[in-house]
Amino acid sequence: MKAGRSPLVRFLLLLSLGVSMAAAYPFRPPPDLDVTPRVTIFSSSVHSRKRFASPPAVNYSTLSLEADGRRLFIGAREAAFSLDASDIEAVPALTIVWEASPEQKQQCLLKGKDNKTECFNHIRFLQRFNATHLYMCGTYAFRPLCAYIDTENFLMSRPEEGRDKCPYGPTTGYTGLIVDQELFTASQYEFRRFPDIRRNSPTLKTEDAPTRWLNEANFVGSALVRESRSTLGDDDKIYFFFNEGVGQQQSAASGAHSRVARVARICKGDRGGLLTLQKRWTSFLKVRLACSLPEYDFYFNELRSIFVMPGDATRDTLFYAIFGLGWKSVKASALCRFSLSDIQDAFGGPYMETQDSGSNWKEYTGKIPEPRPGTCMTDATRARGINVSTSLPDDVLNFVRRHPLMSRQVQALDRHPLLFRRTTDYTHMAVIAVLGLDGLQYHVLYMGTDEGWLHKAVLVETQLHIIEELQLFEEAQPVDNVLISVQQMSVYVGSPSGVLQLPLSDCGRYASCYDCILARDPHCAWSREGCVDVTHYTDKTSLIQDIQQGNRGCDNTQDVVPTRSRSVRVGDDILLQCELSSNLAVPAWTLDDRELHGYGLSSGFRTGTDGLLVIRARLDQSGRYTCYAVENQIWVGVVAYNVTVAPEPPPPPTEEPHHRYAAAVPPAPSEEAPALAPQRPRPQLLSTKNMEALYLSLITILGSLCVVLSVVLFYLGFCLRVGNQGKYSLRNAAATYPPEKQNHRKKQRHSAHLELKTISGNGHSICNGVHSAGFLQIVPGEARTSPNAESAAPPPAPPLPAAPDCNFPSGLSATLPSVLRRMNGNSYVLLAQSDGDSVAPSFSDELNRMLEKRKRTQLMPRPDESSV
Repeated sequence: MKAGRSPLVRFLLLLSLGVSMAAAYPFRPPPDLDVTPRVTIFSSSVHSRKRFASPPAVNYSTLSLEADGRRLFIGAREAAFSLDASDIEAVPALTIVWEASPEQKQQCLLKGKDNKTECFNHIRFLQRFNATHLYMCGTYAFRPLCAYIDTENFLMSRPEEGRDKCPYGPTTGYTGLIVDQELFTASQYEFRRFPDIRRNSPTLKTEDAPTRWLNEANFVGSALVRESRSTLGDDDKIYFFFNEGVGQQQSAASGAHSRVARVARICKGDRGGLLTLQKRWTSFLKVRLACSLPEYDFYFNELRSIFVMPGDATRDTLFYAIFGLGWKSVKASALCRFSLSDIQDAFGGPYMETQDSGSNWKEYTGKIPEPRPGTCMTDATRARGINVSTSLPDDVLNFVRRHPLMSRQVQALDRHPLLFRRTTDYTHMAVIAVLGLDGLQYHVLYMGTDEGWLHKAVLVETQLHIIEELQLFEEAQPVDNVLISVQQMSVYVGSPSGVLQLPLSDCGRYASCYDCILARDPHCAWSREGCVDVTHYTDKTSLIQDIQQGNRGCDNTQDVVPTRSRSVRVGDDILLQCELSSNLAVPAWTLDDRELHGYGLSSGFRTGTDGLLVIRARLDQSGRYTCYAVENQIWVGVVAYNVTVAPEPPPPPTEEPHHRYAAAVPPAPSEEAPALAPQRPRPQLLSTKNMEALYLSLITILGSLCVVLSVVLFYLGFCLRVGNQGKYSLRNAAATYPPEKQNHRKKQRHSAHLELKTISGNGHSICNGVHSAGFLQIVPGEARTSPNAESAAPPPAPPLPAAPDCNFPSGLSATLPSVLRRMNGNSYVLLAQSDGDSVAPSFSDELNRMLEKRKRTQLMPRPDESSV
């Protein structure tokens, strides 16, 4: 019955998971997790930035720094570089060009790989091997090779086989360490093989059967923890961090997710078993890392970056990890930190077991053999005569083979993420410890994003404060690596286009005491000279810094607030701009040291991100306006305005004309005020209303004249040009032909007779009594006609209607066309010829008549005075 119910339960579980994911995201995380960067600095304002790039090399993703901090080694595509770590732009840069051979690139193409991205030699590993040499490995177009580099001359030795040390592709998950001249790496090495954790010499790797230890693992990072310093005589351990598929595991530890984040542990001195687990790890164990929001039952399962932060003691070691949701269409990142002591406790807890090689895992409740499986050699095992792993009993080795997974998952140190951002994908990170002026040690984090931004944050107890976000590149590109040099006080950022070097902090960016204190940057403090870097001062007693609260210490300092003056008239709107440099600050305004409360519709004020808007200013709104940036309960003055609202000037005297052109009577002088000079009478025609109508009329008439004259000139020029070419000519020009050709021309005119006639707008009248002899006609020129053209009789011309009496202003009838008409798809300009007998009214009378008509009909309302 249980087996029969399993498919239904499985279906309901998947359905509930999908509903919960859809409902939980996008959710609103706790306010202390969704941290906003305090300051946003774009690439044009990023100072003290140095850049290195050496085309055609790209993908500067492998960075390694010398222990003394003098040299920075870079691995890119088909090239390696050695730079001066103090200034990566300093020349000369030592370069090794290591290109894949044309034959190997051709074989890569035959394997179906991309010749634009994969069929190159991508440097994936570059670390210090001993005092004189580096060790470097590259993909070499899907045939990995490795080589030694002489650091003094920066010369590469003859390459050797790298199939068990380096992955085949440039994007395959990979991590590696050189510990005491032994190479530990983890990746999917061979084509169509399972991922593996290996040591070069003596060769050891993970087990595939009967229980596969790694299931589609994608490795992210690794770390060495020196536990041999403990009083137990323990061995040093190497931790590998990766993402792994869980298949059909239904345990509570898996959380019903298809992929989870894991950490695996091996002992540095592991030599494998004698017969059982021969050339296999005898100390391999793995446990899940859980970064989640318990109140939402929400898990972040995709591990992206890991950074180990050593502590004063071994158990105080912390691991900072960046997680993502693993959803392709959603951007989100979470930052969790894990304690080494919690990881050790999980490895010391109960084991998991399975009966069918990878599915249906459950907690093991049977007997555990001694010594405890998966542990390293300690003083206790040596006391039992077991000094190396090859001396371990077979029951211990068989138990290790079948029980690689631990039951307990490792929770985040703070039981919740330190940071969760829904709009950012963090890719890599680095952490540095800085001693504050208060004697406390603060962890400062540098986190790169997939769009080329670098976020600098400080951890204050359990709260993360993002000090600033820097735009590193004008064009968006991912941050592929982040490296910190304490000796050079620099952070190095690797990207597809090059390597950037930036100072750990830019304290000079903060212009005031409160701006410096509110930043809460452990590198910065306020002094008489301004905001300075604390590392440059030996006597730090006079410096002001407050990392814990971020608002104390500037009470006795005075910041100068810039002041501006603005003058407006009553009824005008005025915008008082106020730009806040901090994204965490909110604006607050005061008027004569009284805070402005309420910005409703009736208050006369509007406030926004760009400033304060005073709507229809009144006389009582004059005064000193001050904009403050309110942040962390501190009011910091940004800008002040001395605003003067002047009364509106008196309106002009009222006019009472006797008739249309009568002048306004000036007021009689009084004894209290001096008499005004008599004003010049203003005719009613030139009032504001009529002046506007006159202007509009003149503009309309002149515009019409320009359009019509342009059309007339265009067609006249076209007709004359065509007549000169001989294709068409005017009918009156027929008299210029010789007598022997006039009969032929008559036949042509009978066969194809075209005329331009002056027709009225309705098609029934002709203006100014134009006679037929005065018509402008277009007749065919020398163009060829069909043979039957002469025999075809032309249709009779329609009779001409009587000429009406057209009333145009004087002087316009002879120059303006009467109408513009479209006939049979051709445009004809119909010109009227004046006979000179008709008398038209004068232009002044006609204009007065039009203005009077506009006045009576009130075509236009009274315009606003501000628009005149």
